[in-house]
Amino acid sequence: MHEMSLMSEIMEIVSEDAAARGFKMVRRMDVIVGDLSNVLPDALELAFLFFQRQEGTMIDVSSTLHIIREEAKAQCPACQCEFQPDYRIALCPECGVPGCLLVSGETFRVESYEGSYEDNEN
Repeated sequence: MHEMSLMSEIMEIVSEDAAARGFKMVRRMDVIVGDLSNVLPDALELAFLFFQRQEGTMIDVSSTLHIIREEAKAQCPACQCEFQPDYRIALCPECGVPGCLLVSGETFRVESYEGSYEDNEN
């Protein structure tokens, strides 16, 4: 499950930025996960729950993870048909042309986070 290492990296990046801004904890993280990103949202959530309970991080049990799903979309270069592909290599359902352009669905990134200048004990 590579989502554990992905969540570890996300938490490290967000925590470093939050500390540089003077935050004591991270209250919420918004992460975009595309349907074709090879990241399983449920596994990412499970990894977050694991790290949420670890001591010494800026994320604790009151912190939340919001996963924003990005739908996969492709466009045919020949007929301009837009459709939802099942795979990265897509055939146009209208004209059968291969090599359609993926418009969305591969994204995996931290969209935003909310920090707090107070820790959860106050």
